[in-house]
Amino acid sequence: MSFFAILFALLLEQVRPLSRQNPIHGALRHWARWVSSNFDAGKPHHGWVAWSFAVVAPALLALGIHWALTLTIGWPFAMLWSVAVLYVTLGFRQFSHHFTAIREALESGDEMVARELLAQWQQVDASELPRSEIVRHVIEYSVLAGHRHVFGVLAWFSILAAFGLGPSGAVLYRMAEFVGRYWRHRARLTLQPASEALQRASSRAWAAIDWLPARITALSFAVVGSFEDAVDAWRNYAQRFPNDNDGVVLAATSGAVNVALGGEALRPSAFASGSSATASAGTPGEPGVDTISIPGRVAEVGHLRSIVGLVWRSVVLWMVLLALLTLARLLG
Repeated sequence: MSFFAILFALLLEQVRPLSRQNPIHGALRHWARWVSSNFDAGKPHHGWVAWSFAVVAPALLALGIHWALTLTIGWPFAMLWSVAVLYVTLGFRQFSHHFTAIREALESGDEMVARELLAQWQQVDASELPRSEIVRHVIEYSVLAGHRHVFGVLAWFSILAAFGLGPSGAVLYRMAEFVGRYWRHRARLTLQPASEALQRASSRAWAAIDWLPARITALSFAVVGSFEDAVDAWRNYAQRFPNDNDGVVLAATSGAVNVALGGEALRPSAFASGSSATASAGTPGEPGVDTISIPGRVAEVGHLRSIVGLVWRSVVLWMVLLALLTLARLLG
């Protein structure tokens, strides 16, 4: 059932993707604000209570609906529920329009537009970036967005669904990523900011939840890319990134397509405001942190097509593995 739920969700998302200003994301932002306002009292244990309520409660709700549908009207309706949850949590179209617009601007030679699009996407100052740095940052942001919107969701959904927990894994993963990013964004804008205790709790919880998916994504990139180079970069250079899980994914990406990633992180833009940043992908690290570039070719526009191929081959790999597991279970 997991294989077919993922397949139908991916097809539906390609045919009719969620709009950028959809009511579901608006409801999630309201939910995160409400939880932090009512449960975040500034103490460490309050941070964990607020995080649990914001993340675990929706996952349990998804699980409860899954079991209710299974026990009352049958597994086909439970599968439709999984498709609906995956449609909201899983998908390329939630970030790919940014990637496509920047790539088209670079291919047409309009670097100014590419800088503006990158700045709008990540709410950073990209006004002085040279062409190669624009490409490099687009690769980093896009790969991490792909990991968080596709492969991480696939990993947690597949693992928990195998134990009969329905789509709760997909909800758990996406909510853990979303609330941490949203609360950090609110803190930067000083708009009812989350306390430091809540931000620490969400950061630690996200690091733990993303630990396994990040390594599964890195392994997938290694298998469908240059395996030896990807594993070598993963082993030797992942620790050079400010976030361990992100570093694993980016290091494997660098080796898989032979492109130099890392370097000086972008600065936050002075105009960063509003809710648009809450729907964007996460950054490779906190702005202002200096990192060291992984050896490889200087990023070029052609690498963007290589990244697209790498991601899609990884998706195919996932689907083949899930299909084989499904077939083995049916035959067994």
